[in-house]
Formats: sequence, structure tokens, C-alpha cells
Amino acid sequence: MSDLLVSYYGDDFTGSTDVMESLASSGIPTVLFLGVPQPEMLQRFADCRAIGIAGTSRSETPEWMQENLVPAFQWLKGLGAAVCHYKVCSTFDSAPQVGNIGKAIEIGRDVFGQASVPVIVGAPQLKRYTAFGHLFAAYQGQVYRIDRHPVMSRHPVTPMTEADLAIHLGRQTDLPVALADLVTLTAPDADARLAALAGTSDILLMDVDSAESQAAAGQQLWRLRTKGGFFVAGSSGVEYALLEAWRQQNLIGGKVEFADPGKVDRLAVVSGSVSPTTERQIRTAVADGFDGIDLDPVSLVGESGDRAIETAVASGIAALKSGRSVLLHTALGPSADRGSEIDRVPSARHRLGRALGTILRRLVESESLSRAVIAGGDTSSHALKELRVEALTTLLPLPQTPGSPLCTAHGSYAPTDGLQIALKGGQIGTDGYFAQIRDGSRA
Repeated sequence: MSDLLVSYYGDDFTGSTDVMESLASSGIPTVLFLGVPQPEMLQRFADCRAIGIAGTSRSETPEWMQENLVPAFQWLKGLGAAVCHYKVCSTFDSAPQVGNIGKAIEIGRDVFGQASVPVIVGAPQLKRYTAFGHLFAAYQGQVYRIDRHPVMSRHPVTPMTEADLAIHLGRQTDLPVALADLVTLTAPDADARLAALAGTSDILLMDVDSAESQAAAGQQLWRLRTKGGFFVAGSSGVEYALLEAWRQQNLIGGKVEFADPGKVDRLAVVSGSVSPTTERQIRTAVADGFDGIDLDPVSLVGESGDRAIETAVASGIAALKSGRSVLLHTALGPSADRGSEIDRVPSARHRLGRALGTILRRLVESESLSRAVIAGGDTSSHALKELRVEALTTLLPLPQTPGSPLCTAHGSYAPTDGLQIALKGGQIGTDGYFAQIRDGSRA
């Protein structure tokens, strides 16, 4: 597959669809697998120029990464893409024992036999900016330094307490980190400066705070690549940066148009997000005619979990049979977060995601639903597997809220083969997001 421009591993499912959306919207046929595919499934997408694997490493331990990322990276390397990307969230939230980005870079560096790994986090399209090594992110129309962000500084699992990304990474790896800052990227001798930094560091952070610095970073990333596969890390800012470099070299065409798939009469949503953004979206959806159903997350992961699932399924089916869309959620914002109780149960967060996935699959099966949504980045990673989906492609990009497209599911399980599904991260989407997906429109 020597025509591949990029292969990637996403550390959660919502972030993985973010990359797929950015590439597909730019006319690059892209497929996202939910694991290393069987050869016959891979062959179904032989025309793709970008191939991804949606993973769960954002919520996993370094030991899990060592066991699971090595074979995944080896398979991706074998595809022969020009660039192989380890995709992380644009808020870069991670910790030494959970979602350790430094550990993932160490593994990729070893698999690819690479001296220095470039890292791009800034993505102005997502209102994420890096300047002189510090990360900033928007919330409700205002830009905050990430360690002062109203949500990410208080993340229930991986709170961001440090905005300097070199310091943040230094808590996760002993690899030396260098910074190609905004001054360096725009200097007349930028090529020489970048080459020198790459030659003396194991990790090379690149600032991106605007379209101009993004284009400069993309050109440098493409210039620095080596034969035999080039490993990079960062947010979907990596793809946004490369797209401009590819256009300038006529490797890709212009953006493509996607037809609106239209409205469905009923939509099923499961949410494990505690984000205030998702809280507003749930309240807006209920006001717009959705049936909201409260789920007890502690019951779902406890000894009576099977009974709690059955109760949730019955409630969801009843709402759907009445002709209404349904939204089953484990929390209404941070004030309803029961994470401390959940964490008393071993592997509870993974189990909660799987329980929500099981509920959604049962609703799809029972009511022959054609469209569904999973809300919550960590939730999506574990829930989608329960739907027995093997691959995703982009059905409808949402340029006003990038990173949350409506996708088409592919696989050998008939009830979910062809299912239209959206995976929404906690911070993503407008207040009317769920109705927007129900209506199948960009507006």
C-alpha cells in the first residue's frame, strides 16, 4: 500500500474519528479500523490513502501500552505509509500511569528505529493553540491556558495541571524534549534550525498558533520525514498541518462535498460524559423532544450490573416504541460525577463503557435503528466495540464542530453493518448537537 500518505493510531475513538474527518473532508479516502483488521476487511478499503486504528490507550496503563501498542505500531509500519501518527487528544491530557503519551512515543520511536519524534498539538481548527511550548484551549468563546481551563484543569482522570508541554512530557518520559517555537519556525534559516533541534533531541515539539505557523510546521514535518515510515505524535493538528504541505506539492486535490443524509425518525444516544458541554447538550435535547433517562453508573458496574442493563434497555425500548428519540446518560455535568464511587470497583470505567455499548446495541437490534450516538471520549472507546463494528468511514463531516462527524459503520454483524453513528468527545459540539445528528444536517 505504497500510495498511503498516512497511517495512524488514535488513543481513543472520538479522537480517531477527528483525524478521519479532517482527511476525508480534504478528499483523502480514509478508513478507521477498530483493531488490526483481517486481510479481507482491509481489502474492502484498498482504495484508501489513509488508514487508522481506533484504540483505547488514553485510558490505559504503560504496561498495557507496552503489550498492545508494539504490535499495533508494527502493523502500521508494515503498511508503508509516508507518515505514521500516534494521535492524542488536542488537550494533551495524560498522566504517568494513565494514557502516558511519553511512553507511547518511546514505543513508537523504538518500533520505527527513529532518533527524534516530532510532536504537534496545536490545531486552530479546534481552537487549540501552542505558543512557546504552552498549550491553550477555548471554552465557551474564551481561550484559557490549559492548566486554567475550566474543564481540563479538573478532568476526573487526567487533570491538566501544567501548560508547558515539555514539562508535562518530562513527567512521563526521560527522553529529552526540544522546542521549535514560533520564532524558530518562521526564521529565514528554519530548515537548519529544525534539523539541529531534531539532531539533539528525542522529542521535538512544534508550536502551532495560526494558519501560518501550521503551514510552516506541516512543511517541516514533511521535509523531515525519512524513508521506511516516519513516526510522529500529537493531535489532529498533525493532519491539519500536513494537508497544506500536501496541497502545495499537488499530492491531494481540494475539499469534497458530502450530501446530507437526512433526518431519522428516532435516534438513540448513550452518554458517559460528565462534561458541562455534554450536560448542556443533554438538556437541550430533552427540551427538543428527546426522552432523557438517568442511569446509575455505580449499578451498571456493580454486582447487579446485568439487571441494571436490562432495566436501561427496557426503558430505552419503551421510549423508542413511543416514537421518540432517547438519550440515556450516567451524569448531568460535573456536579453529578460519581467517579470516586466508580473507581472503587476494579476496571470500572472500562466496564461502564462496555455496559453503555451493550445497551446501545440492544436498542439498535430491537428497534432496527439506523443512527446512534455515543458521547464521551473514554466511553466511546469501550462502548463501540460492543456494537461489533469493525471499521468506520466518514458519512457527514461537521465543519462547525470538527471532531464529531457522523460515520458509517462496517462489519460482518448485520444489525450494525451500515449503522450511521457519531462519537462525540465531552468538549465537542454545539448545544444542539444531538438534534443535529438526528436531523442529519450540518446546521
